[in-house]
Amino acid sequence: MKESYVDLINIRREVFAEIARIAYDDIDLKSLERSSYSILPGEVATYRDNIFRERAVLEERLRLTMGLNFRAPTEYQSIIEGIDEVNVAERKYVAPLVNVISFACEACPTREFIVTDNCRKCLAHPCTNVCPVNAVTIGKNKAEIDKEKCINCGRCKNTCPYSAIVESDRPCASVCGVNAIESDYLGRAKINEEKCVACGRCITQCPFGAIADKSQIYQLIKALKGEQRVYGIVAPSFIGQFGVLASPEQVFEGIRELGFEDVVEVALGADLTTYHEAKEYLEKVPNEMPFMGTSCCNSWTLMIEKNFPELYEYVSDSATPMVYTAKYIKEKDPDALVAFIGPCISKKLEGLREDVKDYVHFVLTYEELMGMFVAKDIELSEIEIDEKVMDASNLGRGYGIAGGVAEAVKKTALLMDPSRDIKVEGAATLQDCMKLMKLAKAGQRDGYLLEGMACPGGCIAGPGTLASINRVKKSINKFMKESKYDTPLDNDLIEQD
Repeated sequence: MKESYVDLINIRREVFAEIARIAYDDIDLKSLERSSYSILPGEVATYRDNIFRERAVLEERLRLTMGLNFRAPTEYQSIIEGIDEVNVAERKYVAPLVNVISFACEACPTREFIVTDNCRKCLAHPCTNVCPVNAVTIGKNKAEIDKEKCINCGRCKNTCPYSAIVESDRPCASVCGVNAIESDYLGRAKINEEKCVACGRCITQCPFGAIADKSQIYQLIKALKGEQRVYGIVAPSFIGQFGVLASPEQVFEGIRELGFEDVVEVALGADLTTYHEAKEYLEKVPNEMPFMGTSCCNSWTLMIEKNFPELYEYVSDSATPMVYTAKYIKEKDPDALVAFIGPCISKKLEGLREDVKDYVHFVLTYEELMGMFVAKDIELSEIEIDEKVMDASNLGRGYGIAGGVAEAVKKTALLMDPSRDIKVEGAATLQDCMKLMKLAKAGQRDGYLLEGMACPGGCIAGPGTLASINRVKKSINKFMKESKYDTPLDNDLIEQD
């Protein structure tokens, strides 16, 4: 969530905390009928045109957080409709994961170019001269663009000496690198599930909070209160997410206080991914495949599978850090349940895969975890603990930053075979990932190790993060230096072939 969207962040956090309280305190789920009134009391709306619409949107957020489907606005359904289906201590996701709350959407206009009052009606008329379809003319007061003719090429904008022409687009669509945002019959945003790769960028960019994903907070807490042991595995980007005063050790202890048996760095799994991808690259590139794509970002691999199916076989066969860490725990405690905690909502889909679901049982974001801390009144900075977190290497801890995966794999591969010349290239947004794969498809990246990440800056900018990229990046770099292991080859906690 963008830091400047403070009001939306607070609403999301209140919803997560409300569901967490209901779960921890064993409150009757019929109380959901009153939750929107306790979160938004009074008769005057704060953010929308009326309090009834505000509460209606909030009710859909509460349902989605419970794991329930969005209710069709054309049919009357109680907020607790279908509640028994999700009142369980196990995974409960029903597609779609990412949802547009239609009556929260303001039907923002799609991409267009607009002439502002900056226009000076200059003598040169560069805007009219460069337009390939004669859509720009000089009117009485300023230049005018014929929307029927315009092909949105942007040449007029780029050539205007006064920056008088601006580009406008609906925020959700502008960040969707796979063009999954479409429009319904009323012009409101609609997600094409066939194209969507659940990166969550649309969620972070919508200034009306009209897009939300489903959660497993309730089901996870039910499991935490049950008899099975639940372990938390925390992604490398967790450093700095919970305030500058909260140390990694305090975050881990805070998670234990929520009811978890223990906590492990997913950076440990990153060490295993690094080791296996380094071996795979050395063995297969270029003899068996022209290039190799990294495997850790689920949205990146889904993008390749959906848009470049003929190249999907060139994505590394190695498991993701989340899966390797879960397997590490299951080897030590076969009956355990594992909950991944990270910045990403696409991992919620990865957790449902047939080859993953027996190892990863819950997936939640840092935002959702913070809701649980709020519900239990846990102040991380006040926790006293001396134990150090030391599960992973310097390189494994760098996975959350764009470029960190490729750097780790390259350095480890060169330690295995110093004679190799390993070329790497990375992309961090789905738009750039698409461009990178088009180059690879054209044979222009043969021999390369390609790293793809859906979020700008890497996992530290994921849709479930809480803190600014710069602050988190600085904190991660410090945490990397504190590891006693330089590379995965030094980590004595993992087994190497």
